[in-house]
Amino acid sequence: MVSLNENELLEYQGIARILHNVLFNDPTPELIQGFIEHDVAQSWPPFTASAKESSGRELLANYLGQWTEDKQQTLKLDYAQLFYGPGEPNAVPWGSVYLSERQLLNDKSTMALKAFYHEQGISFELDSNQPVDHIGLFFAVLDQMFTQWDQTEDNEPLERSCMILLQQHLLPWSGRCLELMNEHARTDFYRGIAMLTQAYLDRLIQRLNLVPMTARLYR
Repeated sequence: MVSLNENELLEYQGIARILHNVLFNDPTPELIQGFIEHDVAQSWPPFTASAKESSGRELLANYLGQWTEDKQQTLKLDYAQLFYGPGEPNAVPWGSVYLSERQLLNDKSTMALKAFYHEQGISFELDSNQPVDHIGLFFAVLDQMFTQWDQTEDNEPLERSCMILLQQHLLPWSGRCLELMNEHARTDFYRGIAMLTQAYLDRLIQRLNLVPMTARLYR
């Protein structure tokens, strides 16, 4: 059993919620304004104290410090080219594309994740017909899990579920997705987020004593 204190759980839950919003949704002026008002770049917890994490925070802080609404279109375009296209997205957000030889959506790994969610009683109300292995949706689930973890006396089943979600379903491919995101992002906002997301996952690996499953990646 891993003993996470209340502060850690609040940090993990809060950052998971932010990452869900940033990675799953189109960027809006309200999102960026919220980041600025809540001083998100400065208050982001130092999960790994790595140089890369410091760079990520700096990129985010610089971007937010220079934000004006006329940058909105460029930011939206950056998000679209990373995750949706037109054409081939630069950092495809769906796990099965990395894990399936033919780089298909909704392939075997997605089916395995769906079965896991069904077993755990986790469901989504999505506006679009979105495959459930979108990187942004994993953080919505982590947000829920850490919230429940904080409120439950016997959190062993939750801990086990959280470990399975990360070890088997997210971590085998998330590093590659975030690497591509960092490499292809045209804005410091998404470059910074890619680095900070990786640091967050690295911290969870360390705190939950995880050994991510290795998998052959096809992109």
